[in-house]
Amino acid sequence: MARPRDDRQKDLLRPALDQIIDLGHPLVRLAGEIDWGFLDGRFSSVCAAGPGQPGLPPRLVAGLFILKHMHNLSDEVLCARWVENPYYQYFCGEQSFCHQLPFDRSSLTRWRQRLGEAQLLALIQESLSVAHKTGAIESKDLERVAVDTTVQPKAIAHPTDARLNHRALIKLVALAKRMGVPLRQSYLRVAKRAAIMVGRYTHAHQFKRARRALKFLRTRLGRVIRDIRRRIDDRPELEARFAHLLDLAVKVRLQDQHRRGPKVYSLHAPEVECIGKGKARAPYEFGCKVSIATPVTRPKGGQFVLHAKALHGNPYDGHTLGPVVTALEQLTGVETRRIHVDKGYRGHNHSQKFRVWISGRVRGATAAIRREMKRRAAVEPAIGHLKAEHRMDRNHLKGRDGDRSNAVLAAAGYNFSLLLRWLERLLCAWIQMLVGAGAPPLSA
Repeated sequence: MARPRDDRQKDLLRPALDQIIDLGHPLVRLAGEIDWGFLDGRFSSVCAAGPGQPGLPPRLVAGLFILKHMHNLSDEVLCARWVENPYYQYFCGEQSFCHQLPFDRSSLTRWRQRLGEAQLLALIQESLSVAHKTGAIESKDLERVAVDTTVQPKAIAHPTDARLNHRALIKLVALAKRMGVPLRQSYLRVAKRAAIMVGRYTHAHQFKRARRALKFLRTRLGRVIRDIRRRIDDRPELEARFAHLLDLAVKVRLQDQHRRGPKVYSLHAPEVECIGKGKARAPYEFGCKVSIATPVTRPKGGQFVLHAKALHGNPYDGHTLGPVVTALEQLTGVETRRIHVDKGYRGHNHSQKFRVWISGRVRGATAAIRREMKRRAAVEPAIGHLKAEHRMDRNHLKGRDGDRSNAVLAAAGYNFSLLLRWLERLLCAWIQMLVGAGAPPLSA
């Protein structure tokens, strides 16, 4: 693909957007504060110069990602609202009002895959730059941070042995039918009944019968696996086509609840991990761990997210602190002076041991440090907003690359939503100042 270019211009037959919208709207003011040239350079770097159709304008792509995660919209809803909302179009760089989409919905997916986490971090960097430029955050707010981890759940059904075995059998039979591989017996009807009975017996606390039905289901899955292997033996093209699904099916059939080590919790997302955070309402969550960093001070514009990174392999929190703080300093360009964490970070690997303050520590804590330690818990509401309002609660993006991209985009959308409110407050304060200056003096 050739390098993207933005050659959009006003249409003489259509009304110009700056003539039909309110130029004092917070979204219009936010568009004027963002350095689109910086995002253009970062996003265009993934496309090589040469022949081919140019990609979408980088401002359009960046604007769509910001709007999607700022307002918690799916790709389909975003496309529908973009056509009917002139403010969305102006924010994405359109000169005239468009009655049809100038892009395809799948373009968002391709751009996410093309950019990856490394380039999408530019959105967080630009949000912090705009916040600093507008006075929403100061340099001193970047020197004292709080770091915590949370779980980014994946969009999968709750995994059970019966469901996973049943789904593996269904997928193998469907793939065999699609590839023209005849099977001696599919077992679809009896497997469905066995999966239903496992759930019913478990609900009734009849665990012996539930185990018997599960064993029946595993036996039928094993027969289908062996039948397919016999049919595709000495046929390299079919072996390559069945290899991944057969490997997952064998793991699902052999894994057990009490077996230690990595397990398969979803056939369409085998990268999902089971993470326990000690919550009474959700003892186990299925997804990946995400590290979040926020200021422990009180920025004027709100509790911005300074850094977000997905961590695969369910690592110990303390072993992630060093790389996370290093990446945070590279992103903001400010050296952190104090880092506040909870007790899950004991035994951390940060090189500057005396800069890390763990909750509950008393020795050496001054009055200012004690105030910051009380503010450490402010990272929890930020995590709650990321999950509830900016698409981190249920990640629909595919693979580990999707996990990393979704965490960064959610943080960027959260920061830009804070900026939108900050600019609205500034506008209201400016109007009140003008009204107050022009108001007639009160009579005695």
